[in-house]
Amino acid sequence: MTSAPRFPVSRLAGPRLAVLAAAAVLLLAGCDSHAEKPKAAAPRAVLATVVHAEPAAPVRSLSGTIRARVESDLGFRVGGKVIRRLVDAGAVVAAGQTLAELDPVDLQLQLRQAQADLDAATTARQSAANELRRIETLHHSGWSTGSDYDRQRTLAEEAEGRFVRAQRAVELAARAVTYGTLRADAAGVITAVSVEPGQVVGAGQTVFRLAHLDGREAAVAVPEALVDCARRGHARVTLWALPGRSWPATLRELTPAADPATRTYAARFAIPAAEHSDSASEIMLGMTATVEITTESRPVMRVPLAAILDEGHGPTVWVVDPHTGTLTSRPVTIDRYAGNEALVSAGLADGETIVAMGVQKLDAAQRVRVVSRLPS
Repeated sequence: MTSAPRFPVSRLAGPRLAVLAAAAVLLLAGCDSHAEKPKAAAPRAVLATVVHAEPAAPVRSLSGTIRARVESDLGFRVGGKVIRRLVDAGAVVAAGQTLAELDPVDLQLQLRQAQADLDAATTARQSAANELRRIETLHHSGWSTGSDYDRQRTLAEEAEGRFVRAQRAVELAARAVTYGTLRADAAGVITAVSVEPGQVVGAGQTVFRLAHLDGREAAVAVPEALVDCARRGHARVTLWALPGRSWPATLRELTPAADPATRTYAARFAIPAAEHSDSASEIMLGMTATVEITTESRPVMRVPLAAILDEGHGPTVWVVDPHTGTLTSRPVTIDRYAGNEALVSAGLADGETIVAMGVQKLDAAQRVRVVSRLPS
């Protein structure tokens, strides 16, 4: 009896298993096609900041006081005893106003003495002139020698010189009497008084200090590191007593040598607007002032250091579109670093929004949602 042929199991099992695996794959694919598709990823929350352009050089502030442009030390041009003082510190005076007077007795006596000397010199001059004419007549007639005539002419010339000197002495004595009255040489404010009635003063000794009203300046001390900034920059003056107000100022005076104790340079910034009547009444002497100096420089934008991403191709930042939430990698140029900030000189526009933290975890395909903004 003949038996049926037998095929090896291994030769049939391989193809069958492959067919079954393919069918299973197709069945699963069909089921997945009818399954619900996964939702898109939610926008990632980020912390952002808005950048603004500002000068690269910071504003420098110097504290000082308001001073008059011209401050005069007034004193008598002659010595004497003060009998009257007519003004006190803080008084507003007009040009030509009497401030103080000396005892006039001594000055008037000196004037009388000079007048008496002038009378004597006038008499001597007249006598010498008459004698010269007489000698001259005798000399022409042959009754006088030439030496007598020359001697008398010399005496007449000497008498003429004494007469002229006596005249000048009278003029000086008369002017000295007027010097006994001290007057203001300009309109201003008395800022200091250094004498009292009854005090004897010498010629030229300071009696009053007068601050003129025709100019106001801010007096400040400039550190040596800011001397060049003070020379080249633009200055504005603000007053603590008048918040919110400022006036343009110009550097008028800068001492060439530093103070040996403070190592600062005394400077005066003129305030042209103070010459107008309205501003002059507001900007009072002695007010505390602040001089703010800015220099010409290219604009920069301050960004946090955490916003800078450098993957070996230069610094970049992520710029956020606040409407769509899309990200754009933007190369930037860093001018310098300042503390926890970087000063960007190129690559950003004023008002753009950038990611402030976590920049290393982002990519351009992501969408973000700004949840908070750093103060700009």
